[in-house]
Amino acid sequence: MVGANKAENLLRARTKVLEAKDKGANVVVLPECFNSPYGVKFFPDYAEVIPGESTNALSAIAKDARVWLIGGSIPERDPSNSRLYNTCTVYNPTGTLVATHRKVHLFDIDVPGKIRFKESEVLTGGDKCTIVDTEYGKIGVAICYDIRFPELAMVAARRGAVAMIYPGAFNTVTGPLHWELLQRARAVDNQIYVACCSPARVQEPKEGDYLAWGHSTVVNPSGAVVATTDEAEATVYHDIDPAEIAHWRSSIPVVSQRRFDVYDDVSKVLVYEN
Repeated sequence: MVGANKAENLLRARTKVLEAKDKGANVVVLPECFNSPYGVKFFPDYAEVIPGESTNALSAIAKDARVWLIGGSIPERDPSNSRLYNTCTVYNPTGTLVATHRKVHLFDIDVPGKIRFKESEVLTGGDKCTIVDTEYGKIGVAICYDIRFPELAMVAARRGAVAMIYPGAFNTVTGPLHWELLQRARAVDNQIYVACCSPARVQEPKEGDYLAWGHSTVVNPSGAVVATTDEAEATVYHDIDPAEIAHWRSSIPVVSQRRFDVYDDVSKVLVYEN
């Protein structure tokens, strides 16, 4: 559960990561904007330069838990130009910051009569794909609205990723429509694992509060949901099995049947890899 108190959010993240490690997790994911309420009105006040309070805390958590930590996202302020970004930072088990992904696609929507939300009023979009190399395999990292753009997952999969991870915070309008659908699509398109981590929904919302859909989920390379939850605070667990990827790629060999003589290979782009 994410609240307005940053220090409490950081402490809660620490508690949950250590709990996950105690239950056997080696790679742990936090939700989008885990250190602050989600909303353009909050981003300027909660934004930090990296390194800063939140990223220093994440580094210590990863080191103490001895896990790969995909640190959800935080509002980041770039000291060189004062621009704000929605940024995911990734740490290895020694607590070293090994990757930084700035949300590429900004959540700008206007559903008549339901919701209007414009991240671009405050945030700037990132400009690269991000892949993290771990001892468990390569992992692609993106954030929330990025999942609606299949190219990022394609790039990661074609460069050897076994999973695509999206910290996200779909709302109660888009969540029931597309949250699971998009995860299954990215998984079956690329025959990799896909996991999305959401903040829990505010239980007693005040006017103007952002209502997250919740439902953190893991999907396997066949497109099947293998772990999920509801809108309340919870941690989901699942093992990534490279043999499952190999099975589906040999059974339905789309990897070898692509026609780059007909269409371009989108994986030939700028990618950050640690």
